[in-house]
Amino acid sequence: MDANDGFRELDRQECLGRLVTVPVGRIVYTRQALPAVLPVNFRLDHDSAVLVRTSASSHLVSAIDGAVVAFEADEVDADAHSGWSVVVMGSAALVTDPAEHARLLRTGPMSWAPAPHEVFVRIAPESVTGRELMGGHTQYGVHLPS
Repeated sequence: MDANDGFRELDRQECLGRLVTVPVGRIVYTRQALPAVLPVNFRLDHDSAVLVRTSASSHLVSAIDGAVVAFEADEVDADAHSGWSVVVMGSAALVTDPAEHARLLRTGPMSWAPAPHEVFVRIAPESVTGRELMGGHTQYGVHLPS
């Protein structure tokens, strides 16, 4: 990465620290052989896994259970031309253990669209990457006045 491109790579701990500051991210998965992106609210579990709570009958559950997915969250300040983006890639799995499900009912994310029968999906973080755009108005590598 070019030192003058305005971006800074985030290490794993910085990435996880950023994720806990935002309530919504996007799951990227395959649906009917095509890429699909779905915004979801989430929470990080104690082991850095991304947790999503959704309806047991949702298309999302059947599409991602057992699949490798990407999860992305970000924050952008358009006025300052700054922000960050974090991507977590890993296997998604339905939480099936009754004790774990009970724990997540107390500590996991709350659904923004409650359903009669909700389940938790855990994305195990096999890869966590991120980058931060350092503030400043630039165009073609030239600093512009604000």
